[in-house]
Amino acid sequence: MTSKDRESIEGTKRAAVEVLLHNSKGPFDNLPRTAGWGYPEPYTRDLLIAVFGIAVTPNPELLETVRNLLLVLAENQSEKGHIPSLVHDRNDRGASDTTPLFLIAVAIFRKVSGETGFLDDSLKKAMLWMEYQSPTDSYLTGQLPTSDWRDEQWVLGYGLFVNTLVYTYLRLLKQDARAGKLHMEMERFNLSPVHTGQLDRVQEGIFDPPGPYYALWFYKIYKSERFDLLGNSLAILSGVPNLARAGKIIDWIERENTRMLGSGDLCIDLAPNFFPFIEPGDIEWRSRYEQFNRPGNYHNGGIWPFISGFYIAALIAAKRYDLAESNLLELTNLLKKARNKELEFGFNEWYKAQDGQPMGQDWQTWSASSYLYAAKCVELRSTPFFDDFRWK
Repeated sequence: MTSKDRESIEGTKRAAVEVLLHNSKGPFDNLPRTAGWGYPEPYTRDLLIAVFGIAVTPNPELLETVRNLLLVLAENQSEKGHIPSLVHDRNDRGASDTTPLFLIAVAIFRKVSGETGFLDDSLKKAMLWMEYQSPTDSYLTGQLPTSDWRDEQWVLGYGLFVNTLVYTYLRLLKQDARAGKLHMEMERFNLSPVHTGQLDRVQEGIFDPPGPYYALWFYKIYKSERFDLLGNSLAILSGVPNLARAGKIIDWIERENTRMLGSGDLCIDLAPNFFPFIEPGDIEWRSRYEQFNRPGNYHNGGIWPFISGFYIAALIAAKRYDLAESNLLELTNLLKKARNKELEFGFNEWYKAQDGQPMGQDWQTWSASSYLYAAKCVELRSTPFFDDFRWK
């Protein structure tokens, strides 16, 4: 990495902190806002995911926003332990990822603050709630469609992303026996020898079965074996695959990136959040996708900086340091693009895969925060919080 590259990264880190400080107080009970202008609401999942980047940034003002955020969430926690989808609205419920994210954020805050008993009662209630989310009364967590961060995409039954969150909080909170049993059940995310229901995609050369990565979701005989970058990145970070398999997953991602760059499905060397894209006529296509989720857009293959940040961290976990640096530089350049042309840095919500144009909201909180986390991982050649338990 050149000195010019380092200067660019440092400048982007300073800009990311500026975004987080700008967004730290919004119009709803003085809680943080989700984006600089477009999303004034305090969306729980976005703000809890942002805790990773804030926790590695030595800024006491931002850390205090995390404390207040967690306290308000605990006040609005349901009697049975569920965490709301909007921080300030205890009646806005139904998300599958807010409660495990709350448990992760509390564990991280305890570590960085030294307050080992912080929100102990709320934590216990949340853990009990999560135990009741298994349809088979075992260890895998179930969910309804559009209930995780993909609010415009169906993930049915056992989703990879949510279950990697569960595995992560169990390990962070030293619930190792339960984590071990969940780990065994997560073997069912492995791909089958033939991609059921997707033979047409295989024959077109989109991918070659079986792949080394984990399926997007499964339930009983049903499974979506399309690729979920966030779920697989978190799986690597938390140590679900061993180091050798993590390397095979990464090799596969990079091969697919090269293929998509050649086909025109991708214009920059950063992996889309999801692929192969769901096309009109595919069995997984839904009519609503025509408006919100076209191929290469939004959840159906957009480039999400917050997910790119976790992939960079996963590269560090897998000891792919050069590749992590090159991805960080690609992300650094991408984050300068903004819908508001007066902004020096966009930190946009998501970018269209085929042309790299910013399509979401500028100054998105989790885009700025995940950049800070990724940059710290590259700097340290380690992954804070995950290093405490991965492959141990």
